[in-house]
Amino acid sequence: MGSLEIQTPYTSSRPTDLEKPIADAVEDDDVSPIEEVRLTVANTDDPTLPVWTFRMWFLGLISCSLLAFLNQFFSYRTEPLVISQITVQVASLPIGRSMAAVLPKTKFKIPGFGSRTFSLNPGPFNIKEHVLISIFANAGSAFGSGSAYAVGIVTIIKAFYGRSISFLAGWLLITTTQVNLGVLLSQKKRYSFVIFLKAKFGLSFGFKLGKQ
Repeated sequence: MGSLEIQTPYTSSRPTDLEKPIADAVEDDDVSPIEEVRLTVANTDDPTLPVWTFRMWFLGLISCSLLAFLNQFFSYRTEPLVISQITVQVASLPIGRSMAAVLPKTKFKIPGFGSRTFSLNPGPFNIKEHVLISIFANAGSAFGSGSAYAVGIVTIIKAFYGRSISFLAGWLLITTTQVNLGVLLSQKKRYSFVIFLKAKFGLSFGFKLGKQ
């Protein structure tokens, strides 16, 4: 009698007809549906590009502060003028390239950072710096809303009700609302700010600031 041989089924590393739509869907997630974006922006990351550069911090902080000031200044108009981050996104590209051409490329060391070297001009102005500068500018324009929402509360307290509010109290009110914390303002003998920490711990604390 001959021996009985059991053959294992043939397995292929190529995707089957049922697996192809799933694989194509995963690959399509990284591809933009807009043709202009596909032609200009790569869907792969280049880890060699410098990110935390002097150009990024300088232009980012300047654009954030400038847009915050301008949007707040124009918010008191009868018809407010909103300057979005697109303005900075367009203007920062030639400015960044000009800084890359002008700034010195000399490397230096900072005490406390060991043997690491730093440079004001680590290379050409790249897309990562451009994106971070745009994020800074977007934060300065209140994410497209123009000025910070809570500034209107401070304005109403001082202009409409004729009350005084300290700088620290107003600053805390605006800051906490911008970082998505709930702020409750009650007026008794003093302005009492009760900040509810919207976290998984459910903590809450309160303090009093300012005078009536």
